[in-house]
Amino acid sequence: MAGPIPELEDCATRCATRLCAADRVLLASHIDADGLTSAAIAAQALERARIPFETVFEKQLDEDAIADIAATEYETVLFTDFGSGQLDIISEYEADSAFTPVIADHHQPATVDDDGESVRIETDYHLNPLLFGINGASELSGAGASYVLARALAAVADQQPDQPVATDGGTTTAARSDNSDLAALAVVGAVGDMQASGGELHGANVKIVAEGVDAGVLETGKDLALYGKQTRPLPKLLEYATDVHIPGISNDKNGALRFLDELDLELKRDGEWRRWAGLTNDEKQTVASALVKRAVSSGVPATKIDGLVSTAYVLPNEPVGTELRDASEFSTLLNATARYERADVGLGVCLGDRGDALDRARKLLRDHRRNLSEGIDLVTQEGVTHEDTLQWFHADDRIRETIVGIVAGMAMGNQGISRSKPIIAFADKDDEHVKVSARGTHSLVRKGLDLSIVVGEAARAVGGDGGGHDVAAGATVPKGAETEFIERADEIIGEQLS
Repeated sequence: MAGPIPELEDCATRCATRLCAADRVLLASHIDADGLTSAAIAAQALERARIPFETVFEKQLDEDAIADIAATEYETVLFTDFGSGQLDIISEYEADSAFTPVIADHHQPATVDDDGESVRIETDYHLNPLLFGINGASELSGAGASYVLARALAAVADQQPDQPVATDGGTTTAARSDNSDLAALAVVGAVGDMQASGGELHGANVKIVAEGVDAGVLETGKDLALYGKQTRPLPKLLEYATDVHIPGISNDKNGALRFLDELDLELKRDGEWRRWAGLTNDEKQTVASALVKRAVSSGVPATKIDGLVSTAYVLPNEPVGTELRDASEFSTLLNATARYERADVGLGVCLGDRGDALDRARKLLRDHRRNLSEGIDLVTQEGVTHEDTLQWFHADDRIRETIVGIVAGMAMGNQGISRSKPIIAFADKDDEHVKVSARGTHSLVRKGLDLSIVVGEAARAVGGDGGGHDVAAGATVPKGAETEFIERADEIIGEQLS
C-alpha cells in the first residue's frame, strides 16, 4: 500500500513497525487544534492496529514534562505535534533506556553545538517533513505527519477492512482499512495551523486532501473566503469579515445590515437571518457579486478583492450549519477547548462524541470568542509599541497566556496596528515567567521572515527558550527580560528582512 507522501514512506513504515512491536504505547501530544487532531489520528490508528495505548496532553513539552513521561512505565512513547524541537532532552532519556521515542512532528528539530557548528540530533524513529525537504510550516502539519504514520500503521498491521468505529452517537463513517478516512482530521489540523496561505493548502497537504476526497470524508470547492459560513448569521458574517476590509461593511454592523437589505433576496426566514451555508448557489453568487462591486467602488485593490474567494474544505458527513462541517470552524472549536485546559473535550469531539463533548466544546467556544473580543478591544484601545522592524504589547495578566497569540494575530490591521510588521505579545505565565507569542503574515514570510528563528534565538539570549513556525512562534522567558528580548528580536528581524 503506497503512502500519501512518497518521500516519507520509508521513515513512516519504520516508525509504524516499531509501534507494532510495542506491548503498549504512551501517546503524548500538543493541545492546540493541530495537536488534538494529531492525537485523534494517532489514537484511532493505534486502536485499529490493536496496540494498547494511553493518551496524555502537554501545553509545553519542557524538561519537567519529559521527565514525567520518562517516570512512567511505558517503554515506547509516541510524540505527535511536538518532540522534534525537544530531541536534545528526549535523546538523553533514550540513551538511558528510559523509553524509545517515536516522533511524528513538523517543527524545527533541535540541534547541539559541536565545536561551534550546529549539528542535528539523530534518532531512529523520527517522522518530520523537514528532514525530507518538505516545509513543515506550510506544506505538512503535525496532523499531516500523524496521518502519514497512520497510513503506514494500517499497512504494517495488515488490518481487516471495514471495521466499525465506536462513535458514541457521532456521525463518523466506518473505518477504512487504509486509514484514509482520517484525512479529514489531518486537513482540520493543517487549516488550524494556518497552512492555508493564499486561501488554500499547499504541497504535501494537497495529497492528503485528495485522499480525503477519494475516501468520501472531504469535499473541496471555491467559496467565499469568510470565516463562519456555517454558523454565523449573514450580517455577522460580513461585519466580522476583516481579512479583506470592505468599507461600509467590515466592522460596521449597520453597514452590513444595509448592504443585505438592498439585495433582492430572501435572506430572512421566520424573522431570522439565514446563514451562508443555507443559501442556494444562485443566492451565494448574488451576494458575492454585490460584495465584489462594493469593494471595487470603495477602491479596494484588485489583489485584495481576489482574496474574497478561497478553497473551502468541507466535511460532508457532518450536518450543514454546524462548526464541524467546515475545517476552519472545526479547528477554531478545537482551539477553544485546548486554550482552556480541556484537551480531553477536543479529543472527544475528534473521536466522534457528538453528545457531552460537543456540548462542552461549544460552551468553551462561546467563552473563547468573548475573551478574544475583549482582548482585541484591549489591545486596540491601548495600542502597541512600534520598533524599527516589529510592534509589541504586554498584556500582563489581563489576557490569558494561552490566547494572547491569537489576540495579537487578530488585532493586526486594526487602528494603529500594522500588518506590515510582525507583532509580539507578552502575557504573564506565572510569578517568574512570561509567555511570548509572535505572529506575522505570509507576505512577510515570503520576504524572509522566520519567527521560529527570531523567537528561539531571542529567547535563548535572555535565558528562555522557544520556537515554532516562520509565521507564528512562541517562547517562555524570565520576567524582566522583555526589553532585552525585544531588542534582540528587532535586530534579527531586521537582518531577515534586509
